[in-house]
Amino acid sequence: MTNNQPAAAQVTLVGGGMVGAALACGLASQGFNVTVIETKAPPDFDPAKPPDLRISAIGAASVDLLRELDVWQSVLAMRAFPYTRLETWEWENAQLAFDAKSLGLSALGYMVENNVLQRALWERMTQLNVRIISPASVAMLAPFEQGWVLTLDDGCQLQTQLLVAADGANSRVRQLAGIGIQGWQYAQSCMLISVRCEQPPGMATWQQFTPQGPRALLPLFDNWASLVWYDAPARIRQLQAMSMAQLEKEIQREFPPRLGKVTPVEAGSFPLVRRHAKRYVLPGLALVGDAAHTINPLAGQGVNLGYRDVNVLIDVLSKACHSGQAWSSEAVLQRYERHRRYDNLLMQSSMDLFYLAFSNRVTPLKIVRNLGLLAAEHSGVLKRQALKYALGLSQ
Repeated sequence: MTNNQPAAAQVTLVGGGMVGAALACGLASQGFNVTVIETKAPPDFDPAKPPDLRISAIGAASVDLLRELDVWQSVLAMRAFPYTRLETWEWENAQLAFDAKSLGLSALGYMVENNVLQRALWERMTQLNVRIISPASVAMLAPFEQGWVLTLDDGCQLQTQLLVAADGANSRVRQLAGIGIQGWQYAQSCMLISVRCEQPPGMATWQQFTPQGPRALLPLFDNWASLVWYDAPARIRQLQAMSMAQLEKEIQREFPPRLGKVTPVEAGSFPLVRRHAKRYVLPGLALVGDAAHTINPLAGQGVNLGYRDVNVLIDVLSKACHSGQAWSSEAVLQRYERHRRYDNLLMQSSMDLFYLAFSNRVTPLKIVRNLGLLAAEHSGVLKRQALKYALGLSQ
């Protein structure tokens, strides 16, 4: 590439993470010429290493997408752990539980390390001859009549018919394109903790609501698990500064007794922020995943919403291309936005209502919300429909 003669590409994705790489695989398998720009390649998988601190709960519909992309077997060949039950409660006698058997499924989903999923996707991109430019980042971009011109951090330029921003919550492409966001920071932060359990953690993922915030367990392979601790930002900073021995004592004090004895190995934290892009598309440009929307992680829906974006965008672009339409035009891309914006907003709002309901300490509201969980547990068809929606099996 030279600055005078930009190299040409059909579709360029900025961001080769779990969502961007999945989209690249999907579009390449549909015959599109795809380039991916990513700041950092995923590490090679090492089965002897502890699990990645970053874990994603991949729902049934997301697993189906990964199967269609011929990626899922590679994930299973590395590491993934199925979960068959999901439980949530504030009062022990008002528990809401979802079971895979209620939908005729063998599992509700899988706990997958982010590095594992990204590595499997990168291997698939290589098989599909996706061009990967890494390490690299976008310094500037400018529209032109056939798409966009990207200037990379090394000064090289790339011309593309369709530019897709898959570069995360603080998307550089979204900012350079002048697309604004709406959102706010929640009054809680989140800590992730990799732990070794004295006893196998089982196949149920659970979440207990406390006055300070939820405490959750994500079961992993062998005796490994991931704990999720929501609390006030100051408290999370305090926990982050502790030694693993100190943190172990705090876990035993703060988590429910069913956790049993655990030994923390690694911890990390992040603030909780809701963002929603004011628009998902421009002529020749689309936002997907966290670049378009971030959500309170209470129900673990972040990456699953990103995969719903991927599914729809692949479908819209391939149908338009095969029917001879101007597939990178704003008119075509708006079909993707119309399909996805409402669903993402609905999930964001649902999680916000849940967050607000359970972060209030007023006694009458405590009674009402626990009665609500109890009613939901015995709601039959409505309960199954809610589970199907959360898993992406009903839209």
